[in-house]
Amino acid sequence: MKNLIKAGRAFYGVGIAGLGIQQFIYKDFRPVIMPQWASPIPGIAIWAYITGAALVIAGAIIVLSKNARLTSLILGLAFLLFFIAFHVTFQLFFSPYDFHLGSWTDPLKELAFSGGAFVIAGSYAKDALYGGESSFSRFADKFIPLGKIFFCITMIVFGIDHFIYTEFVATLVPSWIPGHVFWTYFAGVALAASGVAIILNIKRSLVAFLLGIMLFLWLIVLHIPRAVADPYGTKGNEITSVFEALAFSGIAFVIASMAKWRYKRSNR
Repeated sequence: MKNLIKAGRAFYGVGIAGLGIQQFIYKDFRPVIMPQWASPIPGIAIWAYITGAALVIAGAIIVLSKNARLTSLILGLAFLLFFIAFHVTFQLFFSPYDFHLGSWTDPLKELAFSGGAFVIAGSYAKDALYGGESSFSRFADKFIPLGKIFFCITMIVFGIDHFIYTEFVATLVPSWIPGHVFWTYFAGVALAASGVAIILNIKRSLVAFLLGIMLFLWLIVLHIPRAVADPYGTKGNEITSVFEALAFSGIAFVIASMAKWRYKRSNR
């Protein structure tokens, strides 16, 4: 269980740091962090650098520190703020595709990152030395139970996407795997069912672990080969997908570990 938590934290931290590094490479925000409409803002590159540096530092702390609770809480609130202030505002008031579920892909990924940070925070014990009893920490702690819900909302919607955009999603299945449509539907059911089961605490530990395995397999079979084949297309979007899949699998593993830990404590 300890090793799984450590692996989950490391996967999430590396994924977050990777997104930060990309912002230095492309001198702009990753679309998952801020929608592309923000690019013409004066000094956007400077803000991208600052945010990128913050992501790299936060990711490194989560990977290396024995207590990154405060960092994770700050990161979760930052992602949530960006999600509401930029993505939701754009989708509801400016985007011509506000009611197209597919246009919510990046916003929902950022919501999952926010939820993941809160999940990671909940995997650490409180430490008064780092503000465990401060007013900020008490406020931020209230979001920890929402972490898995934010993450699962994304998984459920992405599962539904597999049925709405079947033809497109099927093209993402590697050519050497037969039955593209079958695997599209299978993945859609698995994502949506996993999200519902985790929220409702139905075999949460097992379901979250299997979800983490599935996401990690996609990382190996789907995302890494696509990134290798096209590392520069659409400003490194395929590499971004690698970091996202790694982080999402890490979130699922931490949820699985924490559910197992609580189950063992309740049965002592």
